[in-house]
Amino acid sequence: MKRVVFITAPEVFRDEEYFKPKEILEKAGVEVITASVKIGELMGRFGYKTVSTVLISDIKSSDFDAIVYVGGGGSSVFFENKSALQLANEFFNQNKPLAAICIAGVILANSGVLRGRKATVYIDGKEALLRGGADYTGNSLEVDGNIITANGPDAAEEFGKAIVKVLQ
Repeated sequence: MKRVVFITAPEVFRDEEYFKPKEILEKAGVEVITASVKIGELMGRFGYKTVSTVLISDIKSSDFDAIVYVGGGGSSVFFENKSALQLANEFFNQNKPLAAICIAGVILANSGVLRGRKATVYIDGKEALLRGGADYTGNSLEVDGNIITANGPDAAEEFGKAIVKVLQ
């Protein structure tokens, strides 16, 4: 069974950017683990709750087949987070799928893994992607090799399906 870790803000993550891709992956037989900067209940922007069972600082890339950074305003807690940036590089260097939706694409840009890659992000993150060397497309979804980016909640379903496809 494939295992994927969702990096989720402790609060103000975008509900549908978490639960839609998670549901799609689980229906495809993928185990989804939720991680954050704290263990316990996490609260989405619109009241959706989930539970983090792993601290981001304790994640080992060898334990997972892919990593997904969930968007929403709360994901800014990871923009300069050493563990979040390091994990992006580890998954990238191991040629494992990395995915980020909405403003969480800034995490990938700040980690340096988007240099020379096609990527998209919520419009507020466009400058960060450009600074990170990405070829910003503005599309709702972008898949460049093992890197999957989407621009927001309207792309959540398409994003989840793209992750499943790359995992196969």
